[in-house]
Amino acid sequence: MTGNASVHASAVRVGERAVLIRGPSGAGKSSLAFNLILAGRAGQLPPAILVGDDRVHLDTVSGQLLVRPAPELAGLIEIRGLGIRRCEFVNEAVVGLIVDLAASDAERLPPPEALAIRLNGVLLPRIPIGTGYDPFPLIAAALTTTDGSSSVQPLDDCSKEIGNHISPNIATD
Repeated sequence: MTGNASVHASAVRVGERAVLIRGPSGAGKSSLAFNLILAGRAGQLPPAILVGDDRVHLDTVSGQLLVRPAPELAGLIEIRGLGIRRCEFVNEAVVGLIVDLAASDAERLPPPEALAIRLNGVLLPRIPIGTGYDPFPLIAAALTTTDGSSSVQPLDDCSKEIGNHISPNIATD
């Protein structure tokens, strides 16, 4: 086991893997975490449960990045306008996605190298999100669609011939 670093971040387990949400104070980490939990409850995403809000601990075990809540904050989440609230949580989850809010390298069509990060020695998918953008649709898309970059083909009747018209069944190809 290496690490056990305490980081300023929030984490939510969605299905079998955790989404680790990083960003500066006020960037919306808690709001995104709560929206993921609500979407899991509504059936829009796989079941989602809080791991930790504001501060979490990271450990690398057997090549996987684990996230745990800070003990003094376990089960607590900030809800803007309501304050600190208590909710159901899990003690540990394997991180499957890193979300960086207010990321300086966020782009409309990010290069492949921006979509991965090595954290505590573990290579993980990453989504950089710029300031002023709602992160939830991007995260929901990342969790519910497949990567189509290698199979994206313009439609045969694309008169512009610039490859910006994508087959409507890309997620199932």
